[in-house]
Amino acid sequence: MIEAHSDVVGSLLRPQELLDAQEQLAAGRLPIAEFKRIEDEAVDGALRLQEEAGLDVVTDGEMRRLSFQSQMTSAVEGFGEWDLDAFMWGEWHHDDLGEMNVERPPIAVVDTLSRKHFLSGEEFTYARNRTDRIIKVTLPSPSLFANFWDEERSARAYPSAQDFLGDVARILRSEVDELVRLGATYIQIDAPQYPLLVDPTYRDFYASRGWPAERWLELGVELDNIVIGNHPGVTFSFHLCRGNQASRWLVEGGYDWLAERLFPRVKADRLMLEYDDERSGTFEPLRAVPDDKMVVLGLVTTKTPRHETVDELAARIKEAARYLELERLALSTQCGFATSIVGNSISLDDEKGKLKTISETAARVWG
Repeated sequence: MIEAHSDVVGSLLRPQELLDAQEQLAAGRLPIAEFKRIEDEAVDGALRLQEEAGLDVVTDGEMRRLSFQSQMTSAVEGFGEWDLDAFMWGEWHHDDLGEMNVERPPIAVVDTLSRKHFLSGEEFTYARNRTDRIIKVTLPSPSLFANFWDEERSARAYPSAQDFLGDVARILRSEVDELVRLGATYIQIDAPQYPLLVDPTYRDFYASRGWPAERWLELGVELDNIVIGNHPGVTFSFHLCRGNQASRWLVEGGYDWLAERLFPRVKADRLMLEYDDERSGTFEPLRAVPDDKMVVLGLVTTKTPRHETVDELAARIKEAARYLELERLALSTQCGFATSIVGNSISLDDEKGKLKTISETAARVWG
């Protein structure tokens, strides 16, 4: 298992040149070869930024994605029409920026899923030749896609949501197998849907699809474990947060309800837990973490420019060590800086500073 004490969740702010190129490509005004050159340069910049910050683990910044989970719908046929709102809908909150309400679009799986190409093969093979750090590849949890199953529009392809999600898990499992074949040693499963269960609104949403919270969690973890499989020498992390779009969040509440139900059952080696403010509750649920897992504390916020200090972070890590021994803890941001191309309301300098503070804190605490 990778035991790095500084980590990063996944996405970084997209450079403006890349955002402009995506618009030009969509409008048919930019050749694909020129677009790929700009995209590659954005990845190069993301890797340099993380290396210069001193991180043990790096990602490609998810520069090739519209959203952290959009590679699934981009690479697989059968999802029908979709756009960025498919991954952003919900009632988003922020005390200063105000509310952001994105209506659920008429998305649906309309045909049996078939993969056009691997989701992340290009991401990994490009990045592995451009850094000597540990490369993490991020993949979405299968049950994140539950909102694509619609009883009227999807039933011809999949009689039930369970049938559909089983197929999603099959595709993601083959993705993991391919990444391992290509040499990947660190893979992350993004599963923000589980902390949503602390909110009655989201529990009602899943219940309306025939899956009460306990049953939904049981099915979801079963699918996640299918995706993870058995790959000696490969570390898997499991990221749990409460929503992250345009510096806003979806729900609040501690991990207490989830801890006993989820932490011991998922086969991941590292639990990446959001802990950047009071919305996340106390560290007490860390008592439920089994002996074979590490916890990566997401103490550094990506939602605001507030610059955490090494002293502040070291003190919070010491507090968490009351519940889980220090050597089984690590440090990261609470989520990505740009869960989608919209990005959070911070600057590139803020991003650089926060990543550097993570590596400096890890050096002080763990040496």
